Amino acid sequence: MSTLTELPVVVIGAGPVGLAAAAHLYERGITFTVLEAGDTPGAAVRQWGHVRVFSPWRYNIDPAARRLLDEAGWVAPDLEALPAGAELVTDYLQPLAELPQLKPHLRYGTRVEAISRLGLDRLRTAGRETTPFLIRLADGEEILARAVIDASGTWGTPNVLGASGLPARGERDVARHLEHALPDVLGADRDRFAGRHTLVVGAGHSAANTLLSLAELAADQPGTEVTWAIRTSSPARTYGGGDADALPARGALGSRLRDHVDAGRIRLLTGFSVHALTPTDGRVTVVVRHADGSEEPITVDRIVAATGFRPDHTIAAELRLDLDPIMGATRALAPLIDPNEHSCGTVPPHGVDELTHPEVGYYAVGMKSYGRAPTFLMATGYEQVRSVVAALAGDWQAARDVQLDLPETGVCNSNPDDSATSDSCCGPAPAAEPAGRGLATGISGGLLAAPLQLVTLNAVPAGAQAGGCCGS
Repeated sequence: MSTLTELPVVVIGAGPVGLAAAAHLYERGITFTVLEAGDTPGAAVRQWGHVRVFSPWRYNIDPAARRLLDEAGWVAPDLEALPAGAELVTDYLQPLAELPQLKPHLRYGTRVEAISRLGLDRLRTAGRETTPFLIRLADGEEILARAVIDASGTWGTPNVLGASGLPARGERDVARHLEHALPDVLGADRDRFAGRHTLVVGAGHSAANTLLSLAELAADQPGTEVTWAIRTSSPARTYGGGDADALPARGALGSRLRDHVDAGRIRLLTGFSVHALTPTDGRVTVVVRHADGSEEPITVDRIVAATGFRPDHTIAAELRLDLDPIMGATRALAPLIDPNEHSCGTVPPHGVDELTHPEVGYYAVGMKSYGRAPTFLMATGYEQVRSVVAALAGDWQAARDVQLDLPETGVCNSNPDDSATSDSCCGPAPAAEPAGRGLATGISGGLLAAPLQLVTLNAVPAGAQAGGCCGS
């Protein structure tokens, strides 16, 4: 059998963070294999290809990947332009995956079923750190690895509609009425929404993007109605930092959404806790349960569940993971990304030390590393894999020299009550910091200066909804 160091590092997932890991592994001279369940690089990104991200290209290109692409004569996009998901794939991920340094090491249509140690289950300790990882694929093939970088993401495991973290009663029975995050409202999916009443559930940027598309459709297509429902009592987190946001497109997203709500084009329901869903004459009735146990129905044609995502750790069930019981991230990382304390731009720098599990050599990176926290940005994932790969190469000085340059959001955390009751939850907002720094800014942009037209179904404890905050 080969010695451990002669085996490849296996990267799971060929999305932005997985391919970045491959680029760093190549630069470090470490043998690697990338396993991708989809048929192309960026397969999950392609599913939201119609959505334009709010971070410019300069935040979406990994430095090691950029170096390899530049050597091949790649023509970089305008670094200040905002790419759509499809452009992120065609203009960056696809060319990166086609490079001769990476292409021979990428395998598509390859789904990982389980990860363990060769000949050892989770109980066995002796010799564990020197025993290869065993990666079993869905077709039964088994691969040995010296280390595993799991960048498989969370796109395939969206959160449910039920407010208790469990599917609402009847949720599976209304599947034909239900859409998951970011449907192509103005494109391929237009006919499903035109002239119909759509309920969007969620308080993150995925919900905001969908709501803006639905509002545009409603202006063009008579009979199109839009209702937006959140579990908390305030939409302040979704509206974001406005002019205080270092990413203008992200700030504008919340400002435009607020304008639609104020004008009555989008009906906003707060304190909205989904209890049950029932098919009703070709439509679906959503039963809302209040904190006092009373219930109230609303009948719509379609529901968009923009309620965020959660990691699936089942493939690593035989590994020794130390997961925070709340976030589902490592215990060291969890307090740094807690959405009750942090927005995208206030997440502290973190690398291999915060991503390490008791299972030496296994690292979940990218969106999966954040568990249920919605504050992830691609730039964070790029720095994660740079640090992890440096550690695998034995360069601990570089691994621990973590540098994270994030755009400020204009809000300090994801708790709308905290962000709505003071000028800054993190102290005075810096007056003239350069754009692109992950500094606490508070909400000095005046998010609550104008009255909101809210329909309050029932107040719930602050922070009860964990929907997506940042996206990319």
